[in-house]
Amino acid sequence: MDREHLEARARHFLKSFLKADENGKAQFYRVVEDAVQRCQADAGVGQPSTELEDEQVARATSAEAMKILLALENNEAGSNAAFIIDAYATVAIAYHRAAGVYSEDRPMQELGTTAVHLLTMATSYTRQRPDS
Repeated sequence: MDREHLEARARHFLKSFLKADENGKAQFYRVVEDAVQRCQADAGVGQPSTELEDEQVARATSAEAMKILLALENNEAGSNAAFIIDAYATVAIAYHRAAGVYSEDRPMQELGTTAVHLLTMATSYTRQRPDS
């Protein structure tokens, strides 16, 4: 399911990010950070917990991203919807990577690593600019 629903969208999102100017990158950071926050809140893992392992948080966040992505795909309308869906695909891949899902799939592992880097940059960016 990852390749079918996630890979092309995440690759498109990441390539578009690389082509964006600084103002454009800010939009990517915000949409990714918003997606992460929504996924973690909807999955009930938004607050740090000693009860949940990192892998459990990653799996729950990724599963929620997939659920939201599929719901959005069913209601897709316009280029902004595609941008948001691509962001959720990127979040899902990043958290799949964090959960170790791609340990036997080198290309997806590399894509996941790239997605994780973008999420890390997005978190850093939005924490430095809480009003953005």
